[in-house]
Amino acid sequence: MPLTRRAVLTTAAGVGAATVLIPSPAEAAPRTDTLLEWYDLTATTIGVITGPQQVTNSRTWAVAWIAAWRSASAVRPGADAELALAAAVHETLITTNPAAAPVLDAALATTRSRLSARYPERAVAAGVESARAVLAERAGDGLDLASVNRPFTPPPAAPGVWQPTPPAFAAAVQAGQGDGRPFLVPGVGPLQPGPPPALGSAVYLRDLAESRAVGAVDSAVRTPRQTAVARFWSQTSLNGFTGALRTTVAPHGSHAADRRPLARRIALIALFHAATIDAQITTYKAKYRYLFWRPVTAIRTGSVAPDPAWTPLIATPAHPEYPSGHTTYAGAAQAVLEKLAGPPRASFSLTSAVATDVTLEYRQWSELTRDNIDARVWEGVHFRNTDELGAVVGRRAALAALSHWHGRPL
Repeated sequence: MPLTRRAVLTTAAGVGAATVLIPSPAEAAPRTDTLLEWYDLTATTIGVITGPQQVTNSRTWAVAWIAAWRSASAVRPGADAELALAAAVHETLITTNPAAAPVLDAALATTRSRLSARYPERAVAAGVESARAVLAERAGDGLDLASVNRPFTPPPAAPGVWQPTPPAFAAAVQAGQGDGRPFLVPGVGPLQPGPPPALGSAVYLRDLAESRAVGAVDSAVRTPRQTAVARFWSQTSLNGFTGALRTTVAPHGSHAADRRPLARRIALIALFHAATIDAQITTYKAKYRYLFWRPVTAIRTGSVAPDPAWTPLIATPAHPEYPSGHTTYAGAAQAVLEKLAGPPRASFSLTSAVATDVTLEYRQWSELTRDNIDARVWEGVHFRNTDELGAVVGRRAALAALSHWHGRPL
């Protein structure tokens, strides 16, 4: 039966380690596409990630594909450029994920044997040198796991102030992410949002009531469709958008007009991750500036009809509420895709790494942002204004990032 954006399929399963496009037979490439081959190897090597790992793994994507862009631009077009791309991504991945080296080494050997590069040694060297150069440039950027997840002591409990949340009451994560070095913007200070709504304001009270009603694990008003979307987008944003980005770089036909140039396809991947990293840094700078409480804390301990037994649909992430990281990422991703890729060339289906029984179909980039905004409310982990504001922050950050790119290889 035809899918809709809200469809729930009980037989769907996640493919590999990341959310991926489910291609139709008409989209199957007539030959192995080197870019897609190494795109999928990047996704598989990084795998299914959690929030505390996301920006570090986004960094790996960005470094690998910036290096691919540089090296492919430095050698002969065609097979030499494809081989340089593969070598750059390979070198980045074996450096950041050394346990995957045997699989990646075999994959590079396969790519090399398939391609008829005129100067294969030169192409491989270009890829390796570019990867090492970008890794050196990004050394000490504060996006490693230890720096991102530095220890944080929460302030004393008070109305509106973030505290560790049930059931684990885990220590805060990603407290250092806002101090990471951006890829494109000179700094994230000018991109910071204003404070969250005041407790007692009309916006806050409206959102508190909505999150309480629709976000509870035993909600009587959340529909099955809403529950499916909420479960789908409880995965990390990077995993969630891997398939969406893939649709923009996959060849859609055998005619030349249906195939974007290799350099443009590589650039889109590189810029997507660079810009979304800048957005992630922006939002975490704000999170740990405002330290706003989560719905579960507000509902259990707040002054408005406290309910000590209230529980959200999914476990609340261990970091402050405002702004939403998921919707910041979605707003940034939408901005990059609209600006650099244009509208989707066809509807596409995505699966979820954490809700393998759900498949959603999308027709516009804005639909993914809208689902992220809704999902975080329906999950019971955010307030609606926070989600909507996050999408605005993400869009603003991504457009600022792209404005600092001048069309040259990064």
